[in-house]
Amino acid sequence: MLITSKDNNRIKEVRKLLNKKYSLQKGLFVIEGENLVEEAIKNDLLVELFVLDGYSCNYEFNYDTVTLDVMKSMSDLKSTPRLLGVSKIKNNNKIGNKILILDGIQDPGNAGTIIRNSVAFDIDTIIFSNDSVSPYNEKVLRSTGGMIFNTNILIGNIEELIKEIKDKNIKVIGTSLKSSISLEKLEKIDEFAIIFGNEGNGVKEDILNLCDKIVRIDMNPKCESLNVGVSSAIILYYLYK
Repeated sequence: MLITSKDNNRIKEVRKLLNKKYSLQKGLFVIEGENLVEEAIKNDLLVELFVLDGYSCNYEFNYDTVTLDVMKSMSDLKSTPRLLGVSKIKNNNKIGNKILILDGIQDPGNAGTIIRNSVAFDIDTIIFSNDSVSPYNEKVLRSTGGMIFNTNILIGNIEELIKEIKDKNIKVIGTSLKSSISLEKLEKIDEFAIIFGNEGNGVKEDILNLCDKIVRIDMNPKCESLNVGVSSAIILYYLYK
């Protein structure tokens, strides 16, 4: 079926899913491009697929073709995608025992990189604070390289969730440049929650006060700090190996 009108009800519904609040209410989000569509199909999460008219699609999934104007109306990308899908949000609402918490992360590229790092180093649950960028932002999704479908993501009040984590006797580790504890002095533990903070301000003081330990990464004093995506890779690798 070729859809030619931007006023088509299904097309309108896809556009509404670009709104963070509506997307979470529906448990669905928009994905754009071959990589994300392939991962969604692989994980049995794809609900709908729209293909740009004239593009050859070989997926074993029912799809509709759309005109260039219709595809542009559904997309947030500067360059119009050839494939656009609607995926279920993978969320079982259960907190695991290797947890990463993001406190006020704003940059989509950082958030996507951290999701990718988390999958690489065996994190089973990622918690986004309510004031962080949405994990379903299209720039975040592209930065994950499709890894968004391979982990459990929660969004919520992290103070409440930290208390829930501590009730399970899981150690909560904060990160701060001001800490006196070097990462190398942190003992290896099988169950933990590690917190990374806002790009400019770090982890909030009231969140740090809830932590069992706070660590820093030692570095050359000529360098004041590392990008949070890089920092997460270093610390998660240390906890993983």
